[in-house]
Amino acid sequence: MTSNKPYLIRAFHEWISDNELTPYLLVDARYPGVDVPESAIDEEGRVVFNLSWQAVQGLEMGNEHIVFNARFSGISYPVTIPVAAVMAVYARENGAGTMFEVDPVAETAPEAKETEEGKPARSGLRLVKD
Repeated sequence: MTSNKPYLIRAFHEWISDNELTPYLLVDARYPGVDVPESAIDEEGRVVFNLSWQAVQGLEMGNEHIVFNARFSGISYPVTIPVAAVMAVYARENGAGTMFEVDPVAETAPEAKETEEGKPARSGLRLVKD
């Protein structure tokens, strides 16, 4: 099964917004793929975003990434956050929300094997025609 994390993030965002509160997102900024200005990252490597519809533009909460434009010191900046880096979604006013474990970083693909001549080895896959 796929992760329920992106669905829960969207649900809590909607629930917090519907109750006229301010949805905040806590993110591990050290996670690979997080693209935020360095000035927004705290000393513990985290960043908190106000995800209210008034604070961000172009908010898209997908199953793999959350993307939007936000202002930092008056300058618009495109933000990309892997869902795996999200630590919490909660209401600023009362803390209602939920926390998440930061997903482990996926291992990179294994190195491609090479033959003695330095050419890439064949994968062993074959095309099968009907």
